[in-house]
Amino acid sequence: MQKEYKTVRDIVGPLAFVELPNDEPVSYEELVEIRTDDGKVRLGKVLESQEGLAVVQLFESPQGAATLNAKAKFLGETFQFGVSEDLLGRTFSGRGVPIDGGPDIIPEKKIDINGAPMNPASREMPDDFIQTGISTIDALNTLVRGQKLPIFSGSGLPHNKLAAQIARQATVISADGEGGGNFAIVFAAMGVPFEEAQYFIEEFKRTGAIENSVLFINTADNPVVERIATPRLALTTAEYLAFEKGMHVLVIYTDVTNYCEALREISAARKEVPGRAGFPGYMYTDLSTLYERAGRLRGKKGTVTQIPVMTMPNDDITHPIIDLTGYITEGQIVLGRDLHKKGLYPPVSVLPSLSRLMGNGQGEGKTREDHKGVIAQLFAAYAYGLEMRELAVILGESSLSDIDRKYLKFADKFEEIYVSQGETDRMVSDSLDHGWKLLSIFPRSELKRIKDELIDKYLPVDEAVKS
Repeated sequence: MQKEYKTVRDIVGPLAFVELPNDEPVSYEELVEIRTDDGKVRLGKVLESQEGLAVVQLFESPQGAATLNAKAKFLGETFQFGVSEDLLGRTFSGRGVPIDGGPDIIPEKKIDINGAPMNPASREMPDDFIQTGISTIDALNTLVRGQKLPIFSGSGLPHNKLAAQIARQATVISADGEGGGNFAIVFAAMGVPFEEAQYFIEEFKRTGAIENSVLFINTADNPVVERIATPRLALTTAEYLAFEKGMHVLVIYTDVTNYCEALREISAARKEVPGRAGFPGYMYTDLSTLYERAGRLRGKKGTVTQIPVMTMPNDDITHPIIDLTGYITEGQIVLGRDLHKKGLYPPVSVLPSLSRLMGNGQGEGKTREDHKGVIAQLFAAYAYGLEMRELAVILGESSLSDIDRKYLKFADKFEEIYVSQGETDRMVSDSLDHGWKLLSIFPRSELKRIKDELIDKYLPVDEAVKS
């Protein structure tokens, strides 16, 4: 039963404090409507309730709200989102309200956006390949269905452009090399500038990707608390499409750094003891409630795969947001400022990037039989080529041996041809073929990480990379 109180004692930033009778049962995450003298009704949820006081987190700006004559109505339910297959092709605000001018969604059902924990015994190992069309991901840091693979970027690097490109190009690939299964994209933007929000919307419309996508847009001028709900709305949609409609869903959300800044602002308003860099001590737990909603469930055809995107303040890969994300997720794609300064796109820094589950999506029947050997050889050759580049700066290129100069040449060509593919959509087979062409720089004796029969089958005989 809904109850209304006239005991709103204070509104501090995004928080409202409501006095209650000591025996009043108020639930955590319960929705609350705050009605003020200006006639506006602001929606919020209960963050904490003890000793006759409820702390309510407002989803809307408190600007102009006064506590005099304010009323708080407790609705007796949590934040739920109405879902149906009609969500595909639609754009919503960070609160789940349609903003594309289309009709309201008639929901098939309503689901609590906080989700339900997956039973570990029901989880299956992430498996099978998702093709993003990006060589440095598909070949070198393979993404598999059910994985969570974040993108770590510096401020000013083209992570949003890369995220939009992945959303545009991504598809699941079946064992016969064809597109397999029903595939959908759920995209969430959190705290982005208005121009970037428009870029995402227009890019999805321009390329037709909007037809199989659901967009949630929270801009920088929207209430900070809305930012907390945005990724949960996206993940609720993804879980519905995956586990109830049998779709393979890729969730891309940017920028997790803005999300964590919102957590810090709310924590400060609650006067909580800060942790590292002022962020709340429970940030690890909070992030895990997002990241751990990726996966595969036994008996379910669909999967949820996540690519969270976050900027590293001051390019610091040890920053708390990045550090904690690394503990929870299964690898990282790191964008390099040095590659960006060279004009290379996408500027994926190969050596610090990693997909811990890439072996599950590689090999015959998934990508190609030569995949594992080729990437092992490419990694080794590029790493040695970078060493030769540093040595040439100190001693001069003339001091290098003939084979060392080949490795130096390889490193340059690898960045120019392989890493910097532009906005081209490459099939994984094309990425592997490009790798073989680059490896043809070396004599066969240097290809120690690839089986001889694969070298005989795939190495171009008369083709060398052009200088």
